[in-house]
Amino acid sequence: MKLIHISDLHIGKRVNEFSLLEDQRYILGQILAIIEREKANGVLVAGDIYDKPVPPAEAVQVFDAFLTRLAELKVLVFVVSGNHDSAERMAFGSRLMCGRGVYLSPVYDGKVAGIPLQDAYGEVVVYLLPFVKPAMVRHVFADETAESYQDAVRIAVEHIRTDPAKRNVLVAHQFVTGALRCESEEILVGGLDNVEVSVFDRFDYVALGHIHSPQHVGRETVRYCGTPLKYSFSEAGQKKSVTVVELKAKGRTTVRTVPLQPLRDMRRIRGTYLELTALSFYQDTNTEDYIQAVLTDEEDVSDGLKKLRVIYPNLMKLEYDNRRTKDSREISGACEVEQKSEMELFEEFYELQNNQPFSEGQREFVKRLIQEIQER
Repeated sequence: MKLIHISDLHIGKRVNEFSLLEDQRYILGQILAIIEREKANGVLVAGDIYDKPVPPAEAVQVFDAFLTRLAELKVLVFVVSGNHDSAERMAFGSRLMCGRGVYLSPVYDGKVAGIPLQDAYGEVVVYLLPFVKPAMVRHVFADETAESYQDAVRIAVEHIRTDPAKRNVLVAHQFVTGALRCESEEILVGGLDNVEVSVFDRFDYVALGHIHSPQHVGRETVRYCGTPLKYSFSEAGQKKSVTVVELKAKGRTTVRTVPLQPLRDMRRIRGTYLELTALSFYQDTNTEDYIQAVLTDEEDVSDGLKKLRVIYPNLMKLEYDNRRTKDSREISGACEVEQKSEMELFEEFYELQNNQPFSEGQREFVKRLIQEIQER
């Protein structure tokens, strides 16, 4: 049984006000090509299909086209809702869609039924556990104590009836203790959403969503596949991929990854303004990528973001790394204000703010500006 594991599509997401819908449509097309090439039996989609509980119409159309193509290929699809999704909206039409081989997790009601699949080694059973919170579990199992996410997931999993003789696969969307996070994920203070990996011991493979970096937790077969695209600059150095899971006889599960190539990469560039605008620099790079530029000039470049976007149209962020940003000093009220001129006060403020004195050109500019204001 060969399954493709993907998660955290976040369709409709915007990063620094840039829409990634075109990039998401492109990468889903690439994933479809991998599914065809691998001759996969099914696709596990481990939550956060959309970026918002009420996604824009364009995002729904993108996912609809993805599911339709999988149905045409006769590839089974198993989808759970994540913390960014509306479980009720995701479950709409689920009983109709299972007739086309698309299985959507229902709103959590304490019952997680297994979906049986057959291959040469016997039966593989897939279980769909949507994102659960302690309150959801307390509502269903009033006699159970579900004070934490650990309690909630443990109780939910304990109520899943599995046959230990069969190969059991769980699709879930939770944070497992020990997984490495990125900036683009929602984080609960103090790690309150932590779940111990031992909760999933009964399953031959656990397809997890929620963490954006590809990784396994505890054992190789408890895995986050990561996002198909980079959603923050903390992920700039990552290689995105889909996970291919092959279940043979009971106890024989292999996991490998297939790399993805985005329409536009997300990366950082660094240097002075002159260096980043030099022909030799930007000719050697893809200027269409999503860029975070770090300028090392000691003085801010006027309209730097606007100017750099002439060369890098998808420049998302502009930051400075210089003496001012490295040594932020507290700005306190100046003493003996009455005894200082406007120029002295302004120059003192500038030096406190920027950790360097005025240049002669700046001093002349401020002097003229103060005179103009006084004359008015």
